[in-house]
Amino acid sequence: MNKAERANLSDRTRARGIRVAGVSIILLGVGAALLPAETGISSDVLGALLVAAGLIEVIAGSLRRDVRPYEMTAGAVTAAAGMLFLINPETRFFPTVWPIAGWLLIRSLILAYASTHTSGSVRMWTALSAGTDFLLAVLLIAGLSIAAVVVSLFGPTPPLIATFSWILAASFVATGLLLLEVASCEREQLNA
Repeated sequence: MNKAERANLSDRTRARGIRVAGVSIILLGVGAALLPAETGISSDVLGALLVAAGLIEVIAGSLRRDVRPYEMTAGAVTAAAGMLFLINPETRFFPTVWPIAGWLLIRSLILAYASTHTSGSVRMWTALSAGTDFLLAVLLIAGLSIAAVVVSLFGPTPPLIATFSWILAASFVATGLLLLEVASCEREQLNA
């Protein structure tokens, strides 16, 4: 979207688009959290979730006033991580720890840097989203498993699938909440 097209978007349209993106990513997070309830989940499903969330985040980033390139880059990194699952046959469950951890670390660095270029509650939510992704990467690298919670809720599932599903869900929810806060701030600027 070039500058002329962005200028034609009303503040209301911009806020509405970001809000829809936030809700969509939260719904993807809910879907990711429910994945362990299914049997035979393939890495293709996880990849598709990442690609969808990444594309939604790129679109939402293009609607942002501030930190547009950083938010779009964070979305592109998410989509690229998803593409690894979809096209690389070597990226199956055991080797998947590193692409997921790498995605979370890179994304957290991009968002942490973006938070230095924002202010107020958007800064706080951007930093919170960056911190969430960083902590999830550390948990994943350290090998702490969320699978025990998943198994107690959904019954026996492959632990790696359960862990990745919950990691994706937590990251998606943090991103969705960030976008909802950005939409709220856009709406406040409209009413000011």
